[in-house]
Amino acid sequence: MTFVQRYDSPLGTMLLTADEVGLVGAWFEGQKYFAAGLPEERLERETPALAEAVRWLDAYFAGGVPDFLPPLHPAGSTFRQAAWTALLQIPYGETTTYGAIAQQLAEQRGGARVSARAIGGAVGHNPISVIVPCHRVVGANGSLTGYAGGIERKVRLLELEGTNACGLFVPTRG
Repeated sequence: MTFVQRYDSPLGTMLLTADEVGLVGAWFEGQKYFAAGLPEERLERETPALAEAVRWLDAYFAGGVPDFLPPLHPAGSTFRQAAWTALLQIPYGETTTYGAIAQQLAEQRGGARVSARAIGGAVGHNPISVIVPCHRVVGANGSLTGYAGGIERKVRLLELEGTNACGLFVPTRG
């Protein structure tokens, strides 16, 4: 069974979803891939995983660095799972690049090449926004690209974390 709960964040309403194991999704309403893969049948009810997600988000949006993770249970391929695990290793207030994550995964796979573009696809399909910090990934040139919740939210999340934004920019369309 899938359980859902709405969360009113300073950046907009989020839909939190969980199953019996853990948090399955956390999306800003209207974001790209919103509620992708969720079954039609769901119950609006708080569960221990949803309560922990709310506690985590409350601490985060209050400017704190949560020292715990709610139980996570996102659905995805082995490759996407590896990419999402790599996202969890990016320290609060810091950024990394798609290429750096690709290199990290290549090393874990014994040197098998991983493309930054493939990482971009996995990061873009991260179903657990904010908690699995895909907003901390930037382009190789420092561009603030690729956030399914919108570039404005990405900027605000990075600002909330006190990220050193020197060199980061929003690309312009030419």
